[in-house]
Amino acid sequence: MKTSKRRFLKSILAVSVLAVTGLYSNVTYAKDADTIKLGFLVKQPEEPWFQTEWRFADKAAQDLGGVEIIKIAVPDGEKTLNAIDNLAANGAKGFVICTPDPKLGPAIMAKARSYGLKVVTVDDQFLNAAGEPMTNVPLIMMAATEIGERQGQELYKEMQKRNWDVKDTAVLAITADELDTARRRTEGSIDALIKSGFPVEKIYKSPTKSNDIPGALDAANSMLVQHPEVKNWLIVGMNDNTVLGGVRATEGQGFKAENVIGIGINGTDAVNELSKPNPTGFVGSLLPSPDVHGYRSTEMLYKWVKEGIEPPKFTPVGDPVLLNRENFRAELDKKGL
Repeated sequence: MKTSKRRFLKSILAVSVLAVTGLYSNVTYAKDADTIKLGFLVKQPEEPWFQTEWRFADKAAQDLGGVEIIKIAVPDGEKTLNAIDNLAANGAKGFVICTPDPKLGPAIMAKARSYGLKVVTVDDQFLNAAGEPMTNVPLIMMAATEIGERQGQELYKEMQKRNWDVKDTAVLAITADELDTARRRTEGSIDALIKSGFPVEKIYKSPTKSNDIPGALDAANSMLVQHPEVKNWLIVGMNDNTVLGGVRATEGQGFKAENVIGIGINGTDAVNELSKPNPTGFVGSLLPSPDVHGYRSTEMLYKWVKEGIEPPKFTPVGDPVLLNRENFRAELDKKGL
């Protein structure tokens, strides 16, 4: 009798456990079913810029509620396409991407369409097979022309502050016109200098093979030796590293810091230079807003998936902060950089 009673109690307990477990599983499944999964793919996850984008993508997800961000590093084409496969397998509805190569645009879009995934590009615009911008894919990025114009304006202000004579001064513009963003930045800077009153005949363009310090240094050196008459140089470039390459070239050819003005774009690559105990010709950098890029791109993708509101084809982000030796630490801290 006692044995039968124990068996009966065990059976009741087992049924209760199964019932509770089943209820818990259903609740978890319902929660997962209601959660919208979105990918956020970046080419260089070790860089502070992209870490900040990821952090603010998470912030957007938290504010929106019911969103899970799947963060994946995509340093090359193979990993990019594999990442899209993984997102689809995990039930994602779309992704934000900063592509490692703009020419991957057609392959990325073909893969995304095969899974019905929505795509928002950030920072870099896709290019089609002919090398032309793919303007049909939603893009959020810093306003290239506007940030270039700001660079030219700040260079001219600093030149005036130093009371340089225009006849002793020239502009060294390190260009990469095959890249649309680079071209728009440098052309914007040159246009702003001309509008401010700088003589167009004193602006010298030198193309770089790569948008890094070594490439820019080579481009700058080839131009500097052609103009030994120039006493003061303003340096234009599409990012911090091209401007730094130009500054290094002037140093190598004997120019002092007081005869060189370089203002970069990006901010994060300027930290070491602005931290040096003695000032160099690199006087500042324009810091865009990776926090805004991460948050707004995620928000736009979510509304597209959830509410069917397709993002604008182009969302420019402007109003960069000018970093200098006095304020750069505080300004980078504000953005978590």
